[in-house]
Amino acid sequence: MAETRKLEGKVALVTGGAQGLGEAILKEFALEGAKTIIFDIDANESNRVKEELRKTNNDTEVVIIDVCNSGAVNIAISKLCKKYKKIDILVNAVGGFYNFDKITDVTDEEWHKVINTNLNSAFYCTRAVMKYMEKSKSGRIINISSGAGIAPNPHAPSYVPYGAAKAGLLGMTKLLARDAGEFGITVNAIAPGTALTPRVKKVRDASSISNIAKMNPLKNIIEPVDCAKAAVFLSSDDARYITGITMMVNAGNLIF
Repeated sequence: MAETRKLEGKVALVTGGAQGLGEAILKEFALEGAKTIIFDIDANESNRVKEELRKTNNDTEVVIIDVCNSGAVNIAISKLCKKYKKIDILVNAVGGFYNFDKITDVTDEEWHKVINTNLNSAFYCTRAVMKYMEKSKSGRIINISSGAGIAPNPHAPSYVPYGAAKAGLLGMTKLLARDAGEFGITVNAIAPGTALTPRVKKVRDASSISNIAKMNPLKNIIEPVDCAKAAVFLSSDDARYITGITMMVNAGNLIF
């Protein structure tokens, strides 16, 4: 008998779904039967992903939005919940940074931008969906953190604002998991190691990437799809009693 698709009939919202890990997660969710929604600021890339999914008979909805704008997030999620009557899955995948400044060179503007992008955006989106998930007594929230939020990468440069933001995301995950449990909502995090996303290829040189691969126990660097598979598991009934955890997907480059 054919295996049932794990997310059939679910409505899944993925922030940052137009590229990198968010795009990979979105595509795996679509393959598993979910109705998918992209939250992203990049219209061209969002529509590219939508067209790719349309070829596989999945009609993804695109919402062009700055998820660092709490008012815009509240309005957009309210409209979506009226349309679909629910949001079953939220993946906070927006994130990133573009340099490795020492803390003495980090400006206030740079600090606030990184915190807004990686932490505040997840708070705004989570806060907005929670009241709808509480009413339905179910839901899955997945925060895409990073190994940088756990400890400095032993094989590559570190960046304090990014690590601080991703550590905050892990703390938020644990606290919310406790509070949301009574409503049947699970809250988990995925902490990838270095994944071969377009952003990583841009900010890390070939030597750095090669060194990370050589130092991993599995002698490789993860692909975005590896995180996407983890997100499918945490969103499915297979993980119905898993909450408050951080799942490290990193080929062993950071082991705790």
